[in-house]
Amino acid sequence: MDKELSRSFILFGGDYNPDQWDDETIDQDIAVFKKTRINTVTLPVFSWAKLEPSEGVYEFEWLDHILDKLDEAGLSYFLATPTSAQPSWLSKKYPEVLPVDIAGRKRTHGMRVFFCINSNKFRERAAAIATKMAERYKDRPGLIGWHVANEYGTYCYCDNCQNKFRSWLKNRYKTLDELNTRWHTCFWGKTLYDFDEVMVPSELNDDYRFNPAVQLDYMRFITDSTIECYENEARILKAATPKLPVFTNISGFIKKLDQSKMVPCMDTAGWDNYPWPTDERSFPAMKHDIMRALKGGESYYVMEQSPNQQNWQPYNKLKRPGEVRRLAYQGLAHGSDSSLYFQMRQSVAGQEKFHGAVISHSGRTDTRIIREFTELGKELEKLGDSFICGKANSDIGIMFDWNNWWALELCSGPTKDMDYLREVHNFYKTFYYGNYSVDFIIQETDLSKYKVIVAPMLYMMKEGVAEKIKNFVENGGTLVATYMTGYADENDRCIFGAYPGPLRDVFGIWVEETDALFADEVNHIHENGSDRTFECRFLCDLLHTTTAEVKAVYEDDFYKGMPAVTVNSYGKGKAYYIATAVERAYLDKLYCEILKESEVSPVMDTQGEIEVTARNRDGERIVFFINHGKEDGAIDTRGDKYQSLLTDEIIEGTRKIPAGDVMVLKKL
Repeated sequence: MDKELSRSFILFGGDYNPDQWDDETIDQDIAVFKKTRINTVTLPVFSWAKLEPSEGVYEFEWLDHILDKLDEAGLSYFLATPTSAQPSWLSKKYPEVLPVDIAGRKRTHGMRVFFCINSNKFRERAAAIATKMAERYKDRPGLIGWHVANEYGTYCYCDNCQNKFRSWLKNRYKTLDELNTRWHTCFWGKTLYDFDEVMVPSELNDDYRFNPAVQLDYMRFITDSTIECYENEARILKAATPKLPVFTNISGFIKKLDQSKMVPCMDTAGWDNYPWPTDERSFPAMKHDIMRALKGGESYYVMEQSPNQQNWQPYNKLKRPGEVRRLAYQGLAHGSDSSLYFQMRQSVAGQEKFHGAVISHSGRTDTRIIREFTELGKELEKLGDSFICGKANSDIGIMFDWNNWWALELCSGPTKDMDYLREVHNFYKTFYYGNYSVDFIIQETDLSKYKVIVAPMLYMMKEGVAEKIKNFVENGGTLVATYMTGYADENDRCIFGAYPGPLRDVFGIWVEETDALFADEVNHIHENGSDRTFECRFLCDLLHTTTAEVKAVYEDDFYKGMPAVTVNSYGKGKAYYIATAVERAYLDKLYCEILKESEVSPVMDTQGEIEVTARNRDGERIVFFINHGKEDGAIDTRGDKYQSLLTDEIIEGTRKIPAGDVMVLKKL
């Protein structure tokens, strides 16, 4: 194994908590790891109390013993700083490390990730144990990287956070006049006369609900504070092992922290993929694509997913036969260089004792899950480094922005059903099911490499973004935007002049007002030049054209006949405006027209419920096919020749893919 982690193999394994087990059990587990081709484990994520039983007193011998066993077995490991679960002595001796919740209550010791990220004492003790671990383990043969803490995301409302928030605001806005302007404090008579009058937005003042500008800045502040907390440990680990990756894992619930700002501070993105059994298969695929975006299209790590049932969901559905394999390949296909899981052995007790594991409570090695992992492990071992660090080549970009997400859902209108992730997913699905490669991009991304940009609900227009979008369209690009575009600046202050604000000329329209539909209410649009109508829901912009061409109009209500979909020529390019949440059948038709005109092709043509994604590296193209359906599907290579990396056979022309099966092909 390359000490610098050149990623010469797919990381397969996951979270292991051997401090719960005796030597005999650990030896049995390692035998299972060897059998299943598990090559990587992550430890000791929650073991701070055992590593430092009292302040400054360290007991690493038990961990040394376990790492000796892993090294002897030839296993790789990520060492995790255990700082997401502080020991009880730390909470008792220094209560300032405990968080204050949004209701203003000082919490007691208990839950994991239950500390104030701005506590100086917490950071001091976290840095101390990170230093000890770095010094002790930096030369370990099995060490391939550092995993800092676990799933950051705790918000705190203590006095210390309040004081630091005030300092953060001073640094951001410099003067009170600027702060008052940015927060528009003249509304409801909330003008500030001293920075000491700033209070954290909580249930004590309801600013978290009724003052979106304050809450928006607090969410930004929490992200910046979390970055500081992470870097407090990461810089120690990086100094000790400069050639090894240092990162933390992102909770599957990705909203709390601005990951587009946090992940660039890491060596790679790592995230925890826990789709619900009811999720459409395109939804976790979209999240994978978002993770790939966070380091500019570089590969990332899936650090956790479930080997079987997920105990924290209301119904603990078992993974169906073959589902673990399909989910593993979905991650690899979209840019992951790992397939790691929580957990290796099922815990004896505690909150997650019924969470799935490779090794169940029975301890048996003849279970369905172990059989499936053994087969998957053999396949991943055979794939070797064939696509490690491979990237997607996409002509389509979807704009996704955390600040925009927060601001939209902090709005007190126009609907209580505002769900940014759902709406983005609706505009992603057509590309996904059409086998098109998509990059997610942030507002700061260079747009010039793309032919088509889709910007769902681009509510917040950050400084300079409108100009960038205009240049993209002027230079020949195609832009697709939607309802809730161009409403506010980065402090959630509405932009004067009709919506979509600074992009009115690009779209050749102006929006007069927006109708919010009840959850069970439906309108329809009628496509000009045809007799087809399509359902639309959620929001309906009532707009007027200035230079745009009308492609579809509303069918119902008092705005029947008003434009619902428009297109405008602007410079060398075109800008489409979709004024309502129209059904996918229409989006499929519209996208087909746009992509054909923009000369964007799918990765490959398929029949059936087959997911297709490609990764490219050093001139080689690897294409993944995952049949998610219950019926056989087929692919057509259209004259190109491929080699199967799983069976070594040559594939040319039409080839059947059995229900639930996977193919990984290298283009020859």
